[in-house]
Amino acid sequence: MSLFDTRVPAVLLRIDRNPFHHGTLGAVRSLGRAGVDVHVVADCAHSPVRASRYLSGLHTAPPPGAPPAEIVAALRRVAARIARPAVLIPMDDACAVAVGRARAELAHLYLLPDQPGELPARVADKAELASVCASLDVPHPETLVPDGAAEAARAAWRLGLPVVAKWSRPWLVPPGGGLRSTVLVRSAREAGELYLRAEEAGSRLLLQAFLPPGPDRDWFFHGYADRFGAVRAGGPGRKTRARPRGAGLTAVGRWTPNPQVRALAERVTAELGYRGVFDLDFRRCGTTGRYHLLDFNPRPGAQFRLFADTAGLDVVRALHLDLTHRPLPEGVPRPGRAFVVENYAPLTALRPAREGHGGRELAWHARDDRAPGRALWALWGRHVGGRLRDRVHRGGTRPGTPAPSGARVVRQASAPPADHAGRPDEDRARSR
Repeated sequence: MSLFDTRVPAVLLRIDRNPFHHGTLGAVRSLGRAGVDVHVVADCAHSPVRASRYLSGLHTAPPPGAPPAEIVAALRRVAARIARPAVLIPMDDACAVAVGRARAELAHLYLLPDQPGELPARVADKAELASVCASLDVPHPETLVPDGAAEAARAAWRLGLPVVAKWSRPWLVPPGGGLRSTVLVRSAREAGELYLRAEEAGSRLLLQAFLPPGPDRDWFFHGYADRFGAVRAGGPGRKTRARPRGAGLTAVGRWTPNPQVRALAERVTAELGYRGVFDLDFRRCGTTGRYHLLDFNPRPGAQFRLFADTAGLDVVRALHLDLTHRPLPEGVPRPGRAFVVENYAPLTALRPAREGHGGRELAWHARDDRAPGRALWALWGRHVGGRLRDRVHRGGTRPGTPAPSGARVVRQASAPPADHAGRPDEDRARSR
């Protein structure tokens, strides 16, 4: 008998148009292997995800930047086609925020964690997160929110150059404008000029003290807070290879015990009353040794499959089991387990997995689901070719735009290689 209530399908929702979002494929496979029907609401026309044998249905998603009402309308249409309640899993911040705010409208169609509707928006907003950390006495880089261009320039000097510049609600950054959600600013003038694009970005600019990367400094924690608030599944992980090197998205991650990171994650979610899947990013300060919370993502992280324990439990399986009132199996953590994204770390992917270290999972290739792995390389080749052509034809740059030798990326977004607005950009920022 299955642990899962396979009568209840799952619906994965993502409006970010990144075709190489391996977290979506991980969720399709994880629940599909458990016998759950998995429907994806996303633009997968040119994505390896559409080739998965575990995909039950593919539905048209609203465009990037769609207002919450449009997202809710799309979910209503999907619910009508499925014709039975389903577990809803937002896979990007914009969707998590929209679903949280529309919880009352969607509760009769989908199974959702029971929490305040504004909480996902509060933790996903970079400026609000700084306030949350201050109220909880959780380490966070010093953050200033300027009220004008001149104040932005002064704030940059006060924090000490270089500084990290972020748009507080990166999911509102419009596609095609050249803005990135996060950049490393190297001059006060650049900070002031970037502030002038706040209206275009759709949210406030904030400036943040820069914590340099280094060995053993980039950490993440994935978990699921159940209906009682207990953190189940998931665990702490360390980024061992990033793209671009030294900062950026996780190309190789490893499940690594870290009591300090776990304690911080459990304290933050408990004090906020958070329920559901979450993905936290931390950076350890090389001077003080303290772990600073950089990001709170109210949804699964792209490499959540790293944390599959001996019972096969991961955060999306925990969500489905808990919301259908099924018991969660008691597995044992697998420290040393690795997760490798082949298109970002191909040489690592080709090396044999180390025996006795918790195993290894590849983002795209799987023995029981070979088609997405085969599709990856043709699609990735076209993507890289297009990026190279764009760089050759790219003209001058403006503050906040990618530059051949300008601001270095600090942190990556939920799902490479696209930014929160769904624009392909392999040089974007976020720690993950």
